[in-house]
Amino acid sequence: MTSTRLVHDVGVRAIEWLHAHREGFRLEPDADPETGFLQRFKPVGELALICAVLFREGVAGSREAALARQLLDHAWRNTLDGGRMLVRGQRVEPISPVPFEVYLPFRELGYRQPEMEAAARLNHALRSTEAFAMTPTRRLGLSAFQRRFGLPARPPEAELVDRTWLGRTPEPWTVEGHIAYDVTHTVFHLTDWGERPEGLPPRLAGYLATWLPAWIDDWLDLRRWDLLGELLVVDACLPHPTLDTRAWEGFAAAQQPDGAMPAVRTMPEGEPEDVFDIVYHPTLVAAFASVLATSRALSRLTGDAAREQEPA
Repeated sequence: MTSTRLVHDVGVRAIEWLHAHREGFRLEPDADPETGFLQRFKPVGELALICAVLFREGVAGSREAALARQLLDHAWRNTLDGGRMLVRGQRVEPISPVPFEVYLPFRELGYRQPEMEAAARLNHALRSTEAFAMTPTRRLGLSAFQRRFGLPARPPEAELVDRTWLGRTPEPWTVEGHIAYDVTHTVFHLTDWGERPEGLPPRLAGYLATWLPAWIDDWLDLRRWDLLGELLVVDACLPHPTLDTRAWEGFAAAQQPDGAMPAVRTMPEGEPEDVFDIVYHPTLVAAFASVLATSRALSRLTGDAAREQEPA
């Protein structure tokens, strides 16, 4: 079985690096809206999602939890200007789901912006919102977020599962990078980022239990750490996680002493802002995978101990 300490330490170091480089979570207010004003919102939303998982699972130490809260406070107050930048982003691109997707995890963690709330409800009522072109997996994620916000999912998540790649359980050897990311996010959305493993339909859980180990081996050998990290999260979302020792040891060995996780093979070189933009995501994923895998490993140990104490 994978060392719980090894898995947990990956997350601790990842959070330490993210905290030390928190200024990298920045916006570009003067960017041309036609060329991507909203692009830099994505890292902030991902940060909030992962920190929410860290608080939810309750396996972080006091220092790790404190750093995560400081990261969130910094992102909300400094990067998003108390949510006002999200309101601005929604005005720039009224039908884009990005501001809403970034806002929801902050809202669930206690950060509120009334104008953003009103915009979310208004946009949800527009036919244009439902007509907005998205991949099936992205649409599934938006429907899940609508449900969590308290809005009717449009369309309901159950109608979307079979439209995703994973929902059709295709030939497993056809998986490549883009498809694999689609698979991981389908699992994230169906399980509410690991909170509800039972949200993954049994037929999909069975398909993943069969083929995920082979995919993990492939991307470990390729040293694609970002994708490997997401696949390790998927493993932790299954009814019976493998917590693969070889994969976790390779993943932990790829992490830098300061906590950064390269996306592919080794750390990139360049200006600090450029390096941050390349490695922030695999480092966030490392924290995500660590928290869920640690939680599952501890649950397994607790269950084993309880069974040992049962009378014969």
